[in-house]
Amino acid sequence: MSEEIKDSTLGLSNVNHLEKLYDGWFLDYASYVILDRAVPYYEDGLKPVQRRILHSLFENHDGRYQKVATIVGRTMAYHPHGDASIGDALVGLGQKNLLIDTQGNWGNPYTGDRAAAPRYIEGRLTPFAVDVVFNPETTEWIPSYDGRSQEPVTLPVKFPLLLAQGVDGIAVGLSTSILPHNFRELCEASIAILKGKKFTLYPDFFTGGIIDVSEYNDGQRGGKVRVRAKIEKVDNKTLAIREIPYGTTTVSLIESIVKANDKGKIKIKHVDDNTSKEVEILVHLQPGTDPQVAINALYTFTDCEKSISPCTCVIVEFSA
Repeated sequence: MSEEIKDSTLGLSNVNHLEKLYDGWFLDYASYVILDRAVPYYEDGLKPVQRRILHSLFENHDGRYQKVATIVGRTMAYHPHGDASIGDALVGLGQKNLLIDTQGNWGNPYTGDRAAAPRYIEGRLTPFAVDVVFNPETTEWIPSYDGRSQEPVTLPVKFPLLLAQGVDGIAVGLSTSILPHNFRELCEASIAILKGKKFTLYPDFFTGGIIDVSEYNDGQRGGKVRVRAKIEKVDNKTLAIREIPYGTTTVSLIESIVKANDKGKIKIKHVDDNTSKEVEILVHLQPGTDPQVAINALYTFTDCEKSISPCTCVIVEFSA
């Protein structure tokens, strides 16, 4: 038996043990994922891939639209993780209608429909982005991964993008979930801070809906918010959902309604999805169903009401 164990090294004199791999390589990997992939930076509220996209756009900004395929290709000079991750991050930025002016089919965040292929759609920086996100003279620079170019450590943003856009990320051993906030309310809060005044700030969602912030806890771990769809009574046989909870799509919401009906939790005839630029889901009730009872059942047994648990985790004072 001892001879077999001795020969299991296959004649190698230097064998790496698992504990050494975890002490070294795994911790290096965890640090890399946290700092360079999944968690936003406090200074500009951006993940590295988002920052590199915006930097690439600014480098080539001439006021004209650029093909998304071109933007992705140029960003790969700074972000060595493939075109798919860059394309997904770019579409996510474009759908928020703040930093990127889009042209073409960039998908529909209400329905969950994906954007068209990168060669068919175009984008450029918005005037807001050009004005408040960049200032090369005050930017700290580091070499890109191949040493051929310089990229920003963070961007000198003159606006709280971290709270405006919101962010989700899963790293090794931690995660972050920061909810989006209203643009105008963020401006008012920023002015209040500069004047040394107190202010109150709660999340605000592009999908609309109704929010209960009684347990928000300023977005820290342990807090939560409850979000509800807006449901209107069209007539005694029809309900209309015109605003949906954040984190859902019309497709997932309808699927939850159908499942609840199959389980006998709610009685409906069928559901029509008329969503285009605005959400409109029509729920047709079975004869004799009380509309108010149906509304209560939708909130109780479907995704018309959801609980969201924010977790504010950002990188502060990172030194290159």
